[in-house]
Amino acid sequence: MLSSPFLFWLMRHLPAAWASWLSGWLSAHVARRRMKLRDARARANLALLRPDLGQAEREAMLTRRWFNIGRTIGELANIDRLVNDDHVMVEDKAGYQAVLDGPGPMISLTVHTGNWDLLAAYIKASTDRPGLGIYDAPQNPAQAALLKRARQSYMGEAIGGEGAARGVMKHLAQKDRATLYILLDERRDFQVWFPTFGRDLPPSGNLSVALRLGRKVGARFLPFYLARTSGPHFALRWHPPLDPREMDDAQIVAALDAFLGQACIDHADQWLALHDMDLTRPTS
Repeated sequence: MLSSPFLFWLMRHLPAAWASWLSGWLSAHVARRRMKLRDARARANLALLRPDLGQAEREAMLTRRWFNIGRTIGELANIDRLVNDDHVMVEDKAGYQAVLDGPGPMISLTVHTGNWDLLAAYIKASTDRPGLGIYDAPQNPAQAALLKRARQSYMGEAIGGEGAARGVMKHLAQKDRATLYILLDERRDFQVWFPTFGRDLPPSGNLSVALRLGRKVGARFLPFYLARTSGPHFALRWHPPLDPREMDDAQIVAALDAFLGQACIDHADQWLALHDMDLTRPTS
């Protein structure tokens, strides 16, 4: 859909729930058949992450996962219609709002579960903090242009590519109560370096960047994620902020790994990176 302006237009002109379902159905019944290698990788990784499940349960989980991928893409055209309490239920909303209303810079950390674009839009709508997101544009120019246009309509300011580090530092250091939104589970060379899933991995990539930034500007870390509950409806779950003035890097990483890593396992049917990595390959 990201390569087709017509499909994007169609999803925008359908009711949000219909667009979500239709895109999910196309993903599960059409795209999945064309992406056999990714489906096989997801199957192998799921067997490692969820050995407690039988084969039939894992296959059902994989089908739900393809549906979630499609729904997420279909919802991209309708994010503004989903940023409300009818579609996002925040666990301990009063506590969450108190965190957002607090002082000082904050770095919001999450993973690709549920609908990560909706999460970015929701935090922007929930606070008066100046927000900034970090993103990696798709290599396909048409997809990159369509995605950028869609995200600008609801995410506000986002940054990527060369010069991103300087822009991020300026944002956090110069804007009062600035917030930065970072996805930690980026995929590189068919692998993820976070979550660790018990592997002996040092912080790298976005996690390493977040740790350095947090210490440099004294920002607290807010771990949170979205979990799809049914259709275009979600639960926002969050962890109390982690303060680099009170915790060392190892303690922060352990807390992030426990909370967000468990989210990826519990919601493997919604976790994007499951088909973009190979947990059977060495990480060194």
